[in-house]
Amino acid sequence: MCLEQKYHAIKKFEIPAYYRSSITGRIKESRRITDPRKKDFTPTKLDFGPVQFFIARHFGFCYGVENAIEISYRALEENPDKRVFLLSQMIHNQAVNEDLVSKGIQFIMDTDGTQFIEWDALNPDDIVIIPAFGTTIEIENKLESIGIEVQKYNTTCPFVEKVWKRSEKLGDEQHTIIIHGKHNHEETRATFSHSSKTAPSVIVKNIEETKKLAQVISGELSSDDFYKLFEGRYSEGFDPEKHLSRVGVVNQTTMLATETQEIADYIKQTMLEVYGEASFKEHFADTRDTLCYATNDNQDATYGLLEEEADLAIVVGGYNSSNTSHIVELCERKFPTYFINSPNEIKSEEEIHHFDYHNKKGLVSNQWLPSKNPTKIVLTSGASCPDTLVDDVMLKVLSYFKEVKPLEALMAEFEITD
Repeated sequence: MCLEQKYHAIKKFEIPAYYRSSITGRIKESRRITDPRKKDFTPTKLDFGPVQFFIARHFGFCYGVENAIEISYRALEENPDKRVFLLSQMIHNQAVNEDLVSKGIQFIMDTDGTQFIEWDALNPDDIVIIPAFGTTIEIENKLESIGIEVQKYNTTCPFVEKVWKRSEKLGDEQHTIIIHGKHNHEETRATFSHSSKTAPSVIVKNIEETKKLAQVISGELSSDDFYKLFEGRYSEGFDPEKHLSRVGVVNQTTMLATETQEIADYIKQTMLEVYGEASFKEHFADTRDTLCYATNDNQDATYGLLEEEADLAIVVGGYNSSNTSHIVELCERKFPTYFINSPNEIKSEEEIHHFDYHNKKGLVSNQWLPSKNPTKIVLTSGASCPDTLVDDVMLKVLSYFKEVKPLEALMAEFEITD
């Protein structure tokens, strides 16, 4: 039984009903019953006549997100007379975070670490929820020094903790940790904090930075070059001449799996060239990929979408969501792709507001919906997006077409008999 199956066999989450979907949720449940081992990554086709939707095999809330949502709402229910804080955004989804704020939760800091509420404004009676990304050892210690119970409402995803444990094992084996991640992302900051406790650590964002690190390993670049190139992304006391002789790669769980593998393979080849066939295994820990199951499933399902012929893709999710941005990146390889955080971004069949994650800015596109019969649309979302938002996006787009087949007739095909 894999880790995902183990957790889901143990736990069914209690989350607000308005996050549950009567459309895409029913489709996913039907696919789960007919394909329990997740061997089929082809999308589900919903043919409404003049418009067809290709719904990804996997998308939406994962184990870690549902766990975090359940704990956060429970913290509110169990502490009606106390102040309840989230350390930062619980997950990268605007709708979920706004709902929690409307119910009284306050954010201590932003996702980049900018402080909204100073530590000295907190007291031991306050409730602080640790988000699904986890947090740094330094912040945990700070909260504990105030007298706040850290673990009671700690929603750190078990798959993030799995990376921390892998890093600890590598450190025990005298390996330096190379973290594939975005250095300013909460999860990467947390992983870096934990890995630095037991081993020298350095963060690389992509293959280009990995190639620079490889040049340091091979001696083509100096230690001074390393300190300039990786400023703010290596642990205290890091010595490139000493600490890059034995390495292992872990990652932020939401990065592209193919890119993580490319990075690990490049470092492995570098160690082979530097140390030779006979001894390179002493210098490179051939770690298995540490991506979480949901990231793997969603990315594999996106590759399944790329096998289809479609006119455009719509990806729904938070604009600061790493896993969603990678799904967008994959869809862009084949389709005109619109990254939106809610159906409100669709203004009409003529105008859509969407996000350019490469340049971190909003865009407005006109004539985005082609005049074709049928119009074929790929539809998916990130792991922190409620299925109800995907439903609402589909229904809004559907409203722009005439003489469509009734939704009820199509949904009858997904009768659940489990």
